[in-house]
Amino acid sequence: MSQATYPYRYDIVGSFLRPVTLKKARLAFAEGELSASELRAIEDQEIAKLVDKQIAMGQQVVMDGEFRRSWWHLDFIEGLLGVESFVASSGIQFHGKKTRTNNAWIADKVAWNPEHPFLADFAYLQSITPKEAVAKQTIPALGITFLLGALLNEKYNQNPTYDTIDELLADLVVTYQEAIQAFYDAGCRYLQLDDTSWNLFCDPKFEGRYAGDLNELTAKVSQAIAQSIEKKPADLVIAFHTCHGNFNSTYASQGDYTPITDSLFKVPVDGFFLEFDSDRNGGFEPLAAIEDAVVVLGLITTKTGQLEDKETIIQRIHEATAYIPLERLCLSTQCGFASTEEGNILSEEEQWAKIRLVNEIAREVWHVD
Repeated sequence: MSQATYPYRYDIVGSFLRPVTLKKARLAFAEGELSASELRAIEDQEIAKLVDKQIAMGQQVVMDGEFRRSWWHLDFIEGLLGVESFVASSGIQFHGKKTRTNNAWIADKVAWNPEHPFLADFAYLQSITPKEAVAKQTIPALGITFLLGALLNEKYNQNPTYDTIDELLADLVVTYQEAIQAFYDAGCRYLQLDDTSWNLFCDPKFEGRYAGDLNELTAKVSQAIAQSIEKKPADLVIAFHTCHGNFNSTYASQGDYTPITDSLFKVPVDGFFLEFDSDRNGGFEPLAAIEDAVVVLGLITTKTGQLEDKETIIQRIHEATAYIPLERLCLSTQCGFASTEEGNILSEEEQWAKIRLVNEIAREVWHVD
């Protein structure tokens, strides 16, 4: 696969609704009725079924649906060296809902774990991916690890591990450089960095939660992300996904992308997956700040099962071309269908109808197979 191939015209963000068989198996494991090896065997079976379904749908990019994870971010962060899990005093506040209270904090000097379980997870996905497709790996980006593991973390703030933010970011840069190389060595050629913290920076309410200079903070974090990918192999495609949060069909923040056009949008990734499924994301004007990367428009929501009007989505794609050329645009859902194992409130049938719609629109707009 060449670097220019991805992101694909009809791409996918990551997670899929967990099938009933998998949910039952995870519950049985939690209750001590199933061994770790038995659970993994069931996960393998369900991931294989998911890959087969994606291929049958005509996907050029396939994923494991994050079926082995409970959270889109914590499972990865907890696998890093220097990170400890704990139960927080409260879950993360979403619009009308709160998450579970599971959390993790940077309790010691953070570093990459060469035995990180995600490497074996990717190896399995790679082994069952047909040659005509590419296996995409998703991991939470440096910014969300920094934000949730330290900056806004109650336990870290009570007992900070680092003297300065700069020292912590420097260690995170090395951690992510080594992580990226490890996934590449495992065969990964398409890596997606997920990070909802950037949409917090776009929300005026966030300024009240952070006492420092927000522009200085976003500049430092975007610089750290740029440094973390500067050593990536030339044939590794790195995309960046950000949205306003995705938990049980609700969201955590709102605001357009204008505040991050001079920070995140200057990071030299190959593609940006950006949420544009509702008014809370603002207009397309900030896209003009993205100079080289492909932009994957997240115009199809995963938060409800209601299917979008095809012609309306096509019209919105053409509206975006006022700020970025059509040849640098792609289409996807605005997020995954189950960023946590609870999943969004729609059926599997509705989930696949969304994927089918993305594919149909992309084939019509860009004339791809």
